[in-house]
Amino acid sequence: MRTRSLGSEHIVLQCKNALGETPFWSGAEQALYWVDLRAPSLNRLKPASCEHRIWPMPDFCTGVVPAASGGVVVALRHTIAHFDPNSETLTQLTTIEPESRGNRLNETRCDPAGRLWVGSMRDYGAAISGALYVVGSNLAPMEVLHHIRVPNSICWSPDGGILYFADTAEGHIRRYRFDCYSGELGEALASIGHGIAGGADGSAVDAEGYIWNARYGAGQVVRISPEGRVVEVIEMPVTQPTACAFGDDDLQTLYITTASQRLEPRELARQPLAGHLFKIRVRAPGLPEPAFRFQREEPS
Repeated sequence: MRTRSLGSEHIVLQCKNALGETPFWSGAEQALYWVDLRAPSLNRLKPASCEHRIWPMPDFCTGVVPAASGGVVVALRHTIAHFDPNSETLTQLTTIEPESRGNRLNETRCDPAGRLWVGSMRDYGAAISGALYVVGSNLAPMEVLHHIRVPNSICWSPDGGILYFADTAEGHIRRYRFDCYSGELGEALASIGHGIAGGADGSAVDAEGYIWNARYGAGQVVRISPEGRVVEVIEMPVTQPTACAFGDDDLQTLYITTASQRLEPRELARQPLAGHLFKIRVRAPGLPEPAFRFQREEPS
């Protein structure tokens, strides 16, 4: 097993996010997008020019994915909305879950066919009240899994035949057979990642089918084989890595978001890099991020 350690030289941006989440790489823009859930804000960094844009959001901003029509789609507290970075306009698309359930949205990713997958949860995982939803091109959400505490790690095998998902509190990563054509989950397979320290937070899959998983609370990002063997550990200088994404021209730079939330002053003093954005070069490239394909009803 290979182990590497990150330090201040691996910082891409000193952003001090409260809860950085759901990074993805835009090949067209040569930019990394991510959110700070609690700011709340949408962020974009163009590494070549060091241009960092921050767009304040009106409510919790819990995730971001590319939109096939251009721009991005963000998950807010209960809704998803389209955001155009050029005009800076935010347009609500649909409500995922009613406010009466007392939850907020969380992890957001797109499957290879362009459907949106988004989880819900009680803030800070205070109750097992969340669910996992899939949203197709008609923008109608459908509940797929329920009784979830903290939904995370949504990603797919390179052939689209397996969906990975984690309820962070469980520690391991679930696996389901997946029909990419219909978007339906099949049987649950044996989960992977048992016995690894920390909670299973955001994940990304590389071209070899290995899962890179941020271990919240344990200060690690681990590379796990499809069979469940940990083959590489990246030791972080912070305890709360949250998610990772492959970027740059060759998709061989792993960008890692982190959090500073809920760290006591003494702990923050020991972790001055908490909340910053990190990167490290990896051997196997990642996969291009799928975009959400939706049809918005135009006003008559």
